[in-house]
Amino acid sequence: MSPPPSMAPSALPSRTFHRPRLPSPAPPTPPPPRETAVACRLSRRRVAAQLLLSAGFLTAVSPLPALAARRGRQTVRPEDYASTPDGLKYYDLVEGKGPTAEKGSTVQVHFDCIYRSITVVSSREAKLLAGNRSIAQPYVFTVGSLPGKERKRDFADTANGLYSAQASPKPPAAMYMITEGMKVGGKRRVIVPPELGYAKKGLNEIPPDASFELNIELLQVIPPAEN
Repeated sequence: MSPPPSMAPSALPSRTFHRPRLPSPAPPTPPPPRETAVACRLSRRRVAAQLLLSAGFLTAVSPLPALAARRGRQTVRPEDYASTPDGLKYYDLVEGKGPTAEKGSTVQVHFDCIYRSITVVSSREAKLLAGNRSIAQPYVFTVGSLPGKERKRDFADTANGLYSAQASPKPPAAMYMITEGMKVGGKRRVIVPPELGYAKKGLNEIPPDASFELNIELLQVIPPAEN
């Protein structure tokens, strides 16, 4: 028996393992130039400014009633005020063209007491009466009479569902004398001293012994002979 043939060297190809090459990381992004960053910040500020301007434009087109009234407010210099024999200072914002209010005349007015740009007392404020909001009623009084005799009381709703007597706004004593000489349709501004205002008690935001501004609009006059 012949011996087995010798094993020939393996003809299988050698295996070589290659590690896959990973992509090289991207180089870091350099920061934007200073000019670009400044331009970006400026553009954001410009957009914010445009938004604010747009809001201001809308307010200017349709202003709030209080703002509109304040913008239309007429400024009077101290030297332009006239004085009564009693030393009460006044200025006619609008000269009326109707009948003249005389002493003893019954008049209808709207008035506003203003202290440091705050309307403290006003006949123009509506009230809640019996569950319904009533329109502001003019104030009626007799020129030259004692202050406060004609103040009316209405029944107003309260938080507990009951009714309480609600007095009409309290005008200062100066209004009963300074209205004399006004004409219907006229508007008068008065500087009220404490002794002809609310004296040592004050009223709401008007402190004791404080002067304030009184605006009067004369709506109607009934002469003394017709009263």
